[in-house]
Amino acid sequence: LYLSSFAKDKILADGGNSGNPFYDFFMGRELNPRWGSFDWKEFCELRPGLIGWILINLSCVAQQYQNLGYVTGSMILVNAFQGIYVWDALFQERAILTTMDITTDGFGFMLCFGDLAWVPFTYTVQAQYLVNHDPHLSWISLLGIVACNFIGYSIFRGANGQKDAFRRNPNDASVSHLQFLQTKRGTKLLTSGWWGMARKINYTGDWIMGLSWCLVCGFNSIVPYYYAIYFAILLVHRSIRDDSMCQEKYGDDWQTYKKIVPYRFIPGLF
Repeated sequence: LYLSSFAKDKILADGGNSGNPFYDFFMGRELNPRWGSFDWKEFCELRPGLIGWILINLSCVAQQYQNLGYVTGSMILVNAFQGIYVWDALFQERAILTTMDITTDGFGFMLCFGDLAWVPFTYTVQAQYLVNHDPHLSWISLLGIVACNFIGYSIFRGANGQKDAFRRNPNDASVSHLQFLQTKRGTKLLTSGWWGMARKINYTGDWIMGLSWCLVCGFNSIVPYYYAIYFAILLVHRSIRDDSMCQEKYGDDWQTYKKIVPYRFIPGLF
């Protein structure tokens, strides 16, 4: 992929075209490598890793059943939560076309390794842990975790759905009432609805969902909480990158937008 990016008429990613071959190889030099109409980056973002994630989870269900003779509530929930998450990504496939991974980041080692190895083999840590270390949580605890996941999913899907609908047709009845900042570039930045609460409100919902996956494992080990810790770092770093790119992209309009929507993740706090 790196070598083919030097061919003529390739669209390059700004972040992967620094001139440093090691950095560009890692970040990805070409924005969207394709064979004809087949987009390698979108395919890898959605298909092998996500489907592999679910298959590994199901194998953990089978192993726990073999060990115990039944499947525990925690194992059922983590498979249900993550199954819905993957289903949502596949069902809402068109929404990925407006994400940073597709529009901004090149397809280099970072995304390739992340999509094909990191996701299926580390996002399954909770299911793997539960095979031999299930905490046997009470039904009240499990219901509380279901509520946590529902809140996270509602924020995540509501915010992403609203943004996608507005980008596709700002005059649609479902989003035409929303307020926005008209930028000098001609684009519009939402300043009400979900996006009036915080600039990265979708990240907040995403993290809450991830936390619920960890909570089903109880509190006997920090290992299942690797995801919540890692994902928090990832989202903060990504938000900083995005803020820097938006500053460059929108100039003074971005500062005006940040005054209207001052919070990054949590309304009224952060």
